[in-house]
Amino acid sequence: MATPASFFQQQHLARRNSRVMVLLFLLATAAVITAVDVVVAAIYAWQSWSEALSSGPRTFAEAFAQVPIGVHLTACIAAAFIIFLVSAINVTRLGSGGAAVAKMVGGRRVEATTRDPFERRLLNIVEEMAIAAGVRVPAVYVMEGERGINAFAAGWDISSSVVTVTRGALETLSRDELQGVIAHEFSHIVNGDMRLNIRMIGVLAGILFIGSIGQFLMRSARDSDNKGSMQGYVVGLALFIVGYVGLFFARLIKAAVSREREFLADASSVQFTRNPDGIAGALDQIRTAARGSSIAGRYAEEISHMFFGQAVRLRLASLFATHPPLEERIRRVNPQFVSAEYRRRRAVAVAAGPAEAPAAGAPGFAAVQAGGRREGDIGIAWGRSAAESAKLVGALEPAKMDYAARLLKALPEPLRVSLREPDGARAAIIALLLAPKEEVLLAQLEALKSASLAALAERAATAAVYTRDLGPAYHLPVVDLALPAIRSTSDWDKQDLLRAIEAVINADRRVSLHEFVMLTLVRHQLGLHSPVPGTRKLAEVKAEVRILLSVMAHASIRVDAKGARAEALHVAMAAGATEMGLPEEVAHTALSLDIAEAALGQLKQLAPLEKARLVKGLFAAVTADGTIRVIEAELMRLVGAVLDCPLPPLIDEIDPAALAP
Repeated sequence: MATPASFFQQQHLARRNSRVMVLLFLLATAAVITAVDVVVAAIYAWQSWSEALSSGPRTFAEAFAQVPIGVHLTACIAAAFIIFLVSAINVTRLGSGGAAVAKMVGGRRVEATTRDPFERRLLNIVEEMAIAAGVRVPAVYVMEGERGINAFAAGWDISSSVVTVTRGALETLSRDELQGVIAHEFSHIVNGDMRLNIRMIGVLAGILFIGSIGQFLMRSARDSDNKGSMQGYVVGLALFIVGYVGLFFARLIKAAVSREREFLADASSVQFTRNPDGIAGALDQIRTAARGSSIAGRYAEEISHMFFGQAVRLRLASLFATHPPLEERIRRVNPQFVSAEYRRRRAVAVAAGPAEAPAAGAPGFAAVQAGGRREGDIGIAWGRSAAESAKLVGALEPAKMDYAARLLKALPEPLRVSLREPDGARAAIIALLLAPKEEVLLAQLEALKSASLAALAERAATAAVYTRDLGPAYHLPVVDLALPAIRSTSDWDKQDLLRAIEAVINADRRVSLHEFVMLTLVRHQLGLHSPVPGTRKLAEVKAEVRILLSVMAHASIRVDAKGARAEALHVAMAAGATEMGLPEEVAHTALSLDIAEAALGQLKQLAPLEKARLVKGLFAAVTADGTIRVIEAELMRLVGAVLDCPLPPLIDEIDPAALAP
C-alpha cells in the first residue's frame, strides 16, 4: 500500500493522540476520585473518632478503617459525577469552536475595516497565508490586555478556525517575526491539532473543578463568622489539595500531548515562509521581553497548551511545560542564529513601523494566451503521480506564499476594500457569477429582483465593474476573502446570499461546473460544522465515490467526438477507481448539483487515511491525460474544502489575468 501523504498521517496521529489523551484523562479522573474519597473518608473518620464513646474506635486509623462502604461510594460517585458533568458542560460551551475559545480569553475580533496599522498588517499576513495554504481565511482576534508575546489557533475544523494574537505580539514583533508566528499557527490548523486542543480544554476542566470548589469553600470560610467556618475551611483546604492532584495530571497530559507538535509547527513555519530568522527572531523576542510569553488572564492555565509560547510559569518545567525550551526551539529552526547579530539587523525593520510594503522579488507569472478557448480549458502539464499530488494536501510551500502575495496585489483596490464589509462581500460573490453576455446578465439581475433581492442586485452590478476582468483563478481567493465579513452577519443574511447565488446560476436554466463549485463552497462554509471526526471507510460509501469520481471524469474531458468522449470518460474513471483500490466497475452515473453536493457531504465522514485514498483517486482521474485545467483545479480545491483537506493553489504558474474573459 502506498505511503499516505504527510497531512493525512498528521491527521491520523492527532486522532491517536486524542485517544491517548482520553486514556490519560480517565487515569487522572481515577486519581482525583480516589483523592476525594480519601478526604471524605478522613473527615468522616475524624468526626467518628473525636465524638466516640468508650466503645468507639480508639485510634484514628481504626475509625478510618470503619468508614461505611456507603460513604466511600457516595464520595466516589459524587466526584465522578462532578468531573464528567463539568467536562461535558465545557465541551458543549466550546461547541462553536475557535470563536468560543477566543471570546473566553477576552479576545476582540479584528474587523476587516480596521485602520489600526498593526491589525491591518496582521490581517494581510493571515489572508496571504490562507490563500497560499488553500484554507478559508480565519477570523482574527486580539487579546488587548495581554502584553506578553503569544498567539494561538483554535477551531473544531479547518473551515471554522480562528487565529488570536496578543497585543504584545502585535506591537513588539516585526513583520517577518509575526509572519513566522502566524505560519506556526497555520501548521496547527492544517495538521489537525486544533480539535484535540479544544477537546483537551473541555475534558481537563472537570479534573480541575474539584480544586476550584476547595478555593471557593476556603474564601467563604474566611469571610464567615459562623462557628462551622473552621470546618468549612479545613474541608476547602483538603479539596484544594485534591485540586492540585488534578492540576498535576492536567499539566502532565498537556505536556505529553503538546511538545512534539510544537517542534513540528516550528519546522512547518520555516518551510512555509522560507525564513528561519522569522520564527527564531520571535522566539528570541520572547526570551528577552519583560513579560516573555506569559498570559495574565484567568484562563491561561486551561488553554496553555494552545499558545505559541509557554503561557504560564512553572516549577519543574522539564516535566510539566507544554512547550520545549526556547533555546532548543531556536536551535532546531536555525542552528546558526546569533541573537546579537539578528537584533542589529531587525532594528531597521522595526524602525520602519507596521506599514505594508508591496510584494517584491517574487518571480512573475507565466504568460498564457487563451487562444479563443474556454477559460476552464486553460491548464498546465501535470508531472506528478496521484500519490505525489495527494501530498499537496496540507502542504505549506513558500512558492504558494509568493503566488498569494502577487494575486492579492493584483486585485483592484476598490474590490479589495469592499470585501472587508458584509454588503460589499456578498455583492462581490454575486458579481463573480454574472455572465459577460449582456442579455444573460440582465436576466440574472432580474432573477435577483424577482427574489426580493433588488438591493443586492444593484450592488452586484456595481461590483461587476471590478470582477468582470477577473479570470476564474481569482474567484476562489475572492470568496475566501469575502467569507470572514459574511460570517459575521445574521442567519437571514446568509440565507439571502445563498438564495441569490441559486437565482443567478439558475437564470439561464443550466449550472456550469464553475457555478457548482461556487455555490457548494459558499453553502458549505456558511453551514454548521460538526465536531465529530469521520470514521467511515471507502467501501462503505462506494455510491458517493462513484458520483464524485464521475463529476471529476466529466470535468477532465475536452474532446467533442462522441466515441472519443466515452473513451476518455472510461479512462479517467478507471484511473481513479484503480488508485483507490476499488473495482473498475465504478462507472458513469446520473449527475445533478444536489446529488453531487449530497455525495460530498457523506464523504466528509471518511477517516483520515481513507480520505487520502479518495484524494489520490480523484487526482488520478483529473490528470489521467497528463494535464490539469482550471476547472479541474477548482473542483479539487472544492473537495479539499468540504473534506477539510486543504489544497493550495494548483496552477500557480499561470497569471490569473491571462484567464480573464
